[in-house]
Amino acid sequence: MSKSLANNPIDEQHQQQNKTIENIVIVGGGTAGWITAGTLAAKLNKQHEKNFSITLVESANVAPIGVGEGTWPTMRRTLKNMGIRETDFIRQCHVSFKQGAKFCQWVTGKQDDYYYHPLMLPEGGEHDNLAAHWFNIQFPYHQANEEWVPNQALSFSMCLSPQEAICQAGLAPKLITTAEYDAVANYAYHLDAGRFSKFLKQHCISQLNVNHIVDDVIAINNDDSGDIQCVTTAKSGDVYGELFIDCSGFKSLLLGEHYQVPFKSCKDILFVDNAIAVQVPYENEQSPIASQTISTAQTAGWIWDIGLSSRRGVGHVYSSKYISEQTAIAELKQYLAPSVSNIDELTFRKIPINPGYREQFWHRNCVAVGLSAGFLEPLEASALLLVEISANMIAQQLPANRACMDIVAKRFNQTFTYRWERNIDFLKLHYMLTQRDDSQFWIDNRHPDTIPQSLKTLLSLWKYHIPSDNDFIHATEVFPAASYQYVLYGMGFKTEASHRGLADTAQKDAALLFQKVASDTSQLSAHLMSNRELLKLINQYGLQRV
Repeated sequence: MSKSLANNPIDEQHQQQNKTIENIVIVGGGTAGWITAGTLAAKLNKQHEKNFSITLVESANVAPIGVGEGTWPTMRRTLKNMGIRETDFIRQCHVSFKQGAKFCQWVTGKQDDYYYHPLMLPEGGEHDNLAAHWFNIQFPYHQANEEWVPNQALSFSMCLSPQEAICQAGLAPKLITTAEYDAVANYAYHLDAGRFSKFLKQHCISQLNVNHIVDDVIAINNDDSGDIQCVTTAKSGDVYGELFIDCSGFKSLLLGEHYQVPFKSCKDILFVDNAIAVQVPYENEQSPIASQTISTAQTAGWIWDIGLSSRRGVGHVYSSKYISEQTAIAELKQYLAPSVSNIDELTFRKIPINPGYREQFWHRNCVAVGLSAGFLEPLEASALLLVEISANMIAQQLPANRACMDIVAKRFNQTFTYRWERNIDFLKLHYMLTQRDDSQFWIDNRHPDTIPQSLKTLLSLWKYHIPSDNDFIHATEVFPAASYQYVLYGMGFKTEASHRGLADTAQKDAALLFQKVASDTSQLSAHLMSNRELLKLINQYGLQRV
């Protein structure tokens, strides 16, 4: 007797493959969970009328890590797309403006040693690569004796962008008359991570119709195909979905624990494995607010210093292989001593770091975003950036049904494996170009065995060619060629002059662009107000709506 059509395995498989994606379940809140929920909800609400739901399940018993206070300019677009007013965000999340990063004592370890990685692209970046012309000014090349001759010219970032001068003066990147999310100088944000998560939660629930369940996930249940069918919660029962997004943090509840997707460590490349974080009050309400993240190198790591509108967030990222926790805290206290009188009253919190990422980010009907996908280290604020672009790619390529999900997953895995690898290259670049030899940490960071082959290849190319976006295979990179230029030439790397020389017309055009940077620097320095002054006005009057 033949089986009925309903019990036909082929038919069941067909039904499974044609199952539409209507219910999306996000496990875990925090910044990653709510950015993902908001990005998806805003996209779906705008394009579709019905037949979808987004549910976020988070535990009340899991405390947020509370760091990750630096962002990239992409956050402006992310928040704008969610329908969030920049004024509300600034007021409620203790936001200040970030215009780049200042790296102190990374090159030689001396007190006056610093360089900038601004957020403005180098002048002429769209059409002319001015780096070669900067070298011609900074290090004139004498063909006769084939020597670089140092000159007393401006730093690379100062010569090609007005933003270093703006940051050095503590100025804001816009005016009170500049509309929300618009900029005079490109900017990102420094923010209170705990407040930001709560702010996003309220907006997603009240404005974007995200379902919110506060409960503990106690079981993860597969269907017969091996896909996750539902998660079981302690009080709310089963929560069903067709797509599950793991935002459960380092625990990686779905992708790591349930599906056992391996974790790929990169401790052999990036050495730091712990952070000591502390919140530092300002001396008074008039204390200046830095316009950049300040990263100051130490004996076995570095200290971040982020100025919010209400306080500073400071932390020492270090490698336990080279110094003890006690030494790390002592170095952090020594850093704080000139600006903090009550150090012993501060609360220091240790945060372990296991640098690496999952070998796959999307497995079956589960995709990881945020710490559940991996983490490297806080340098260059790439953690939230990866959350943003992960959520955006899921929203842009959300599978219509299960049949096409594996295709989207494969593309997602290829894209983000590449992005994580390039991120590792870029972070390693900061360490391996150092000239410091005052500790084994810095010496070991220059050892060839700790440098990825992909980075070695690029450095071999850049010895003779200025970094270009054509050096990378993706149209959208986490860090573009301009970022590599700022770090390379800030750290003292030299690209040899072309044997073809520089044409007179090209040099004259470059000179005009350098003059434009100088003129823009003077004008902006004269018209922009300080970070604190602008934030006070925004809190009092608000910014113009877009």
